Amino acid sequence: MENSAIHLILQAGLVVKAVLILLLFFSVVSWAIIFYKQRYFSRGNKETILFLRSYRSAKDTRGLYEATKKMMISPIANIFKAVYLDEMHRKTETKRLLRRYEALETAKLEKYLNFLATTGSTTPFIGLFGTVWGIMNSFRGIGASGAASLAVVAPGIAEALIATAAGLAAAIPAVIAYNYYLSMAKRMIIEMEDFSEELLDLFTSEEA
Repeated sequence: MENSAIHLILQAGLVVKAVLILLLFFSVVSWAIIFYKQRYFSRGNKETILFLRSYRSAKDTRGLYEATKKMMISPIANIFKAVYLDEMHRKTETKRLLRRYEALETAKLEKYLNFLATTGSTTPFIGLFGTVWGIMNSFRGIGASGAASLAVVAPGIAEALIATAAGLAAAIPAVIAYNYYLSMAKRMIIEMEDFSEELLDLFTSEEA
């Protein structure tokens, strides 16, 4: 069909096509991050629940470490394991170690979220650029042909507006996902910081 979206995209100018390809890149990467972070946070929450259950029932830190070796995502499990291993080799500055590992786990939780934020804030403007460029080409076509009827202008404007639609299609899921995963990351960071205080008391008492 001549008025289908695919036909309009194929008939678009090089600049509009380049804009659409760039928006497609942002969209594909954003969705890959969305699915990755969903699995990541889901597994992290499950590991945290299992770790806390083991932590509450553990009789010693060595037994807890052995029980949680395979937990690779939960921030509080990773902090415990890292501090436990460091404390096995050097009985120094537990608080400093905790703060360092908190920073590392925070970076893991927030990984890739900046790309979602960038996608949400820039792709509407990239799409708008493609739209403006396409409309400019339409008016240039009017000037060249000398005809100003709607039938002449409409196809070019329709091509241009696809860029705006594509920009919004890339931005909206990215913004929603960014806010959702950022809130999850902040919640897990708060849990981690609270648990760090417990760990500090635990290892300090063992050193004493």
